[in-house]
Amino acid sequence: MGPALETEGDMQQKSGSLQQAVAARISAVLSEPIEVPPTGAHLSSAEIAAVIDHTALKADATEDQIVQLCEEARAYGFGAVCVNATYVGLCHELLQGTGVEIAAVAGFPLGATLSAVKAYEAQRAIAAGASEIDMVLHVGALKDGRYDAVLEDIRTVAQACHAKDARLKVIIEAAMLTDEEKVAACYLSQEAGADFCKTSTGFGPGGAKLEDVALMRRTIGPEMGLKAAGGIRSYADALAMVAAGATRIGASAGVQIVQQARAEEK
Repeated sequence: MGPALETEGDMQQKSGSLQQAVAARISAVLSEPIEVPPTGAHLSSAEIAAVIDHTALKADATEDQIVQLCEEARAYGFGAVCVNATYVGLCHELLQGTGVEIAAVAGFPLGATLSAVKAYEAQRAIAAGASEIDMVLHVGALKDGRYDAVLEDIRTVAQACHAKDARLKVIIEAAMLTDEEKVAACYLSQEAGADFCKTSTGFGPGGAKLEDVALMRRTIGPEMGLKAAGGIRSYADALAMVAAGATRIGASAGVQIVQQARAEEK
């Protein structure tokens, strides 16, 4: 006999348990005010470059601009480039042997794409050379409190990524969310098996905020990755985000950030 089919009662029980778990995490995280840590010791220019995802995601990005992005990633030692999937093959060709990772986006920038389509985007990008996928969660489902749908959405893409040894970052679009929703989004991302949470697409109503980074870090704990993205344009900005808990920085101003770091080293 095959496995027993899950009944409607079973599904309702699981959904209720998930609702309770999310509520418990929200209560625990928000029981005390979120404090932004002061900026700590400066990272060297090489250290800050290594945590930057050098990014070009605008709709009008040209092939020449992507070539330049890759040349800059090689020259400055960025940790990764982050591009739309159509450019992954070109980036893979240009960055082979450099140690620079390639990240591609899925369900970008709105997050309302079907889960199966997000997973397919991830699979195709990974096949073309991406080692990381930045997906946008379904913001509307989160706001509806349909946590089971959000969990399954992320899990579907996480499984597609991990089957090919790629990492998944979940963009929660924090500027659209209440603090309670931010905690829920991060908790669900963690439970679904994502490797990183990420603050923003850079195309929403706002970018990374220190308070959001600190809140997200408190929610996910010390082990999970955390990417701050959107509006980070200076070395000081990047250092503050790292101090608040970010382990990656998504920025189109990566060259400027590293140049400022090098200037301080002189």
